[in-house]
Amino acid sequence: MWALRALWALCLAGLGTAIGGASADPCSWRGSGLSQKAGSVEQLSLHCAEGSLEWLYPTGALRLCLAPRLPPAAPPDSNRSPQHVTACVKPSGTFRGAQLYLERGGMLELLLPEAPRPRARCFSWPPQEKVALFLQATPHRDISRRIAAFRYELRGGWLAPPPLPAASLAAEGACRPCNDTEILMAICTSDFVIRGSIRSVSNDAELQESIIGVTVARIHRQKFPLFQAGGEGGWPAGGSIRTPLRCGVKPGPGTFLFTGWLHFGEAWLSCAPRYRDFQRIYEGARHSHQNPCEFPMD
Repeated sequence: MWALRALWALCLAGLGTAIGGASADPCSWRGSGLSQKAGSVEQLSLHCAEGSLEWLYPTGALRLCLAPRLPPAAPPDSNRSPQHVTACVKPSGTFRGAQLYLERGGMLELLLPEAPRPRARCFSWPPQEKVALFLQATPHRDISRRIAAFRYELRGGWLAPPPLPAASLAAEGACRPCNDTEILMAICTSDFVIRGSIRSVSNDAELQESIIGVTVARIHRQKFPLFQAGGEGGWPAGGSIRTPLRCGVKPGPGTFLFTGWLHFGEAWLSCAPRYRDFQRIYEGARHSHQNPCEFPMD
């Protein structure tokens, strides 16, 4: 835990080169294209695990080096040696005036066109590889209403061993039910573990997401207060969890143990066994001394 806090302190320690008129926030940048020279490419470096960028009146271009501060070198078989770094970017609903490209190996790959859907785009790279984001302003006669803004998240094996939810949305196994080992690991490492039932399921065809409305009976763990159990603070018991639309989630009876990850402030589903099945799996692992962590049973 101390090492993780120390890493976050390093991540918050600084932003690289900043340009005129930009904010001093070490993890986020806000600036105006009006302060740039015509046709110039301004250089930025982002070292934090998450943050945002807001470019007002885009002109010219911005080049953002993604350089997360990695922990000290560790043996190859160490859990602290990340095999890859994963980044996700999510545009604001008013992203206008620029296009965002991934620069890797001297090639540019379009990540966000102008006026994109508000969906996250994720990509990974080995720590030794150099990558950057290239934000190119698109020509407009009137730039007064153009703002190119997005949020970013950086994760690596040293910070979050499981993959980011959106990073695996296109994976073949994204909708596969978790096996016993994955369920046991999920209760130990997930950002949230809650017990409850499915209240509703709504589908967003544009974002290709399903939003599961849940009624919460008990909160075992949550990184941030996204869920409310019955009677807490006078709020109704519940919350919402997202999953890819193609997984075809349907409402159903019974009590489930929902686990998952936070992604841009939203809860994404990982494993959701029926609670009685989880009890059987956990008790079997406990008797054979194979449970990776202790979990309160009642």
